[in-house]
Amino acid sequence: MAQSAVQPTAAPTAVPAKLPIGAIAPWAVFFGVLMLVLLYFVGAEQGATSLVSGEGVHEWVHDARHLLGFPCH
Repeated sequence: MAQSAVQPTAAPTAVPAKLPIGAIAPWAVFFGVLMLVLLYFVGAEQGATSLVSGEGVHEWVHDARHLLGFPCH
């Protein structure tokens, strides 16, 4: 039987990728605006600043209002 010796090799080191702020900024702005729109619909729609008539939006976000502590009725 032949004896074989495995030579240890150094594991490649991972270099962390650096993202430039210019690549992240548009996504951060997009998600920030999206969160503000969602917060508006959950917290203020169907009130004094209603943009949509009827009860449709209220019914869609009703449970979210209670979960987040917004009064709705």
